[in-house]
Amino acid sequence: MTQPLTLSSLPLFPLNSVLFPGGRLALRVFEVRYLDMVRKCHHAGAPFGVVALTQGHEVRQAGAPDERFHDIGTLAVIEKIDNPQPGLITLLCRGSQRFHVTQRSHLPHGLWVADVRHIDQDLAVPVPEDLRKAATALAQVLHTLQQRNPYLLAASTPTAAQLDDCGWVANRWCELLPVPLELKQQLMELDNPLVRLELVGDVLDRTGIAPP
Repeated sequence: MTQPLTLSSLPLFPLNSVLFPGGRLALRVFEVRYLDMVRKCHHAGAPFGVVALTQGHEVRQAGAPDERFHDIGTLAVIEKIDNPQPGLITLLCRGSQRFHVTQRSHLPHGLWVADVRHIDQDLAVPVPEDLRKAATALAQVLHTLQQRNPYLLAASTPTAAQLDDCGWVANRWCELLPVPLELKQQLMELDNPLVRLELVGDVLDRTGIAPP
């Protein structure tokens, strides 16, 4: 049996959002704890971990309790970085592999680091006929959104292979749909991409976004 891949002392960025594999994330970084972390990750060509908050705020507030966050998150790979003014860094990141936190530590200056193990990537599962409408509707929505802002989506033009992949289609819908953060987290954690797309399809049917 192969041993699960592990990563020690991964810096974490707790957010009020869920990063999905293959997704894009734009960030404005101004807290000292994250400015230093981002610079080090960029110089080393290393990712950081994005985890969804269950308690606390993205920006530290005086007297507020420590952040609490989910154990399962996604690696963020820095694709574009800019320093528009002193004390501010803007980032465009891509979601990579999911991970499970096995041990976490809160450093004195406020940064969270964790030992994690990688979670296997989704298996490539073709979109079944009864869910094709979800893929077709996604292509239409992405086309419209990409004309407005091509930088915040996973790809400028989805490929036929992506639109026939349950995990990819489900993940992009999860990023777009206005559903509670906790539900997005639960969907991201699912091991079965077909089940994830089926659940997304239920939401689309109920909202009329992708009618039968």
